Amino acid sequence: MSRLTNKIALITGGSSGLGLATAKRFVAEGAYVFVTGRRQPELDAAVKEIGRNVTGIQGDVSNLASLDQLFATIKQQKGRLDILFANAGGGAFVPLEQVTEAHFDKYFGINVKGTLFTVQKALPLMPAGGAIVINGSMVSIKGIPAFGVYAATKAALRSFARTWSVDLKGRNIRVNVVSPGTIITPGYKNELGLSDEQIKQFEAQAAATTPLGRAGTPEEIAKAVLFLASDDSSYITGIELFVDGGTAQI
Repeated sequence: MSRLTNKIALITGGSSGLGLATAKRFVAEGAYVFVTGRRQPELDAAVKEIGRNVTGIQGDVSNLASLDQLFATIKQQKGRLDILFANAGGGAFVPLEQVTEAHFDKYFGINVKGTLFTVQKALPLMPAGGAIVINGSMVSIKGIPAFGVYAATKAALRSFARTWSVDLKGRNIRVNVVSPGTIITPGYKNELGLSDEQIKQFEAQAAATTPLGRAGTPEEIAKAVLFLASDDSSYITGIELFVDGGTAQI
């Protein structure tokens, strides 16, 4: 049986990478999915690739007016939201000595502020039994050179999940974090600005330090998000599920 039959889901940052893979998995499991993205051409391509039971909405999670429009659209079209995958985020490699206020504000604005208000504004649409999954990262507990601001944003999201699990206790809405390891996505080029050769080297280094000996795939993250979003995890809340080939565990 499909695990998300008749469920309404929102995936922020759903136009590529982990978000797109998860949207495709959700639809295959019976859900109707709203996906967001900042760039309309990529969003249109993602909607076409997903193929059915999907609506694409352009927007920026760090902009509260944009979030208001997003949830107004969901309310108008479907009336409720059963699942939220707060996936939108970004980062960049910047050594400590070179971190600027603009760099800090950009990524705390997208990753922390954006996630906070995405969840807050989703709650009025979420019935009892709803599920919130936040996209974290193994770097929240692993020291990665020049990745301090990004890692700190992901640590903040882990803290949010603990608090929100208690805040929402009376509503029977579960909150969990999925924390991927090295997963090669278009963001490595578009967001991190790495060349093809740099990406290849990064993947090789990750494979060498991962117990499973390889990088992961977006589809493997999507399976974990599906687990946390479905009734398969009905007695799980407040956890951080590492999907990293064992890297953060050794």
